[in-house]
Amino acid sequence: MKEAFVFLADGFEEIEALTAVDVLRRAGMSVKTVSITSSLCVTGAHGVTVGADVLFDPALFSNPDWLVLPGGMPGAKNLYEFAPLQGLLRRQAESEHGRIAAICAAPAVVLGQLGLLKGHRATCYPGFEDMLDCAKVESKPIVVDGKFVLANGPANALVWALRIVRETFDNNYSDKLANDMLLYPRSVKDIDHYFG
Repeated sequence: MKEAFVFLADGFEEIEALTAVDVLRRAGMSVKTVSITSSLCVTGAHGVTVGADVLFDPALFSNPDWLVLPGGMPGAKNLYEFAPLQGLLRRQAESEHGRIAAICAAPAVVLGQLGLLKGHRATCYPGFEDMLDCAKVESKPIVVDGKFVLANGPANALVWALRIVRETFDNNYSDKLANDMLLYPRSVKDIDHYFG
């Protein structure tokens, strides 16, 4: 079974974290939420407190398929400042098959500042591009390059999570999941469909 860990720090973006957990579990992946704090209860950027599955323990991460970083501030900053996670991310980036997904501020604040995106195409929440040092910045909602699946913010959390599924399994599997969730491709002119 494919395995993913979603890291929670105080100030995380709730939509991004919980969307990833929900979609990856729907896809049949083993997903654990990991608190990098001293408590299983972690409070997001908008005051939503979530009970993580586990506290950070290096023994958990023997050979994970995915490390998933939600954004939000100061959540992304707190992730970056947690030294054990820095080491884990570096190891994952150098691993044979491990992948990393990050969204919103996390691609820049965490991965960019660690130098992991050097030479890679990348996206992030607008205003954080300067932290994507030596990356090829693209103004796109989702960017996939090598080991990385990156997205620019909460509005794209569902598509980002589905892209993780696509990268893990295949197009047919992720498309079926998207259709089961009633996510149909619509152009901007059809936006009224979503709001009645």
